[in-house]
Amino acid sequence: MTILILEALGAGALLIFIVWWTMFSGRKGGEPPPDHATPGDAPKAEKDITPGA
Repeated sequence: MTILILEALGAGALLIFIVWWTMFSGRKGGEPPPDHATPGDAPKAEKDITPGA
């Protein structure tokens, strides 16, 4: 029974480590902007679509 508990704890710790690693390991400054983007470009807002309009 103790071995099963230790194995479950190990699997949980491994899962938490993998999630932490994928969330926080990346480029220091984030992703670089696309080649075609200029510093003044802002993302365009989508039209507000309301039902029945």
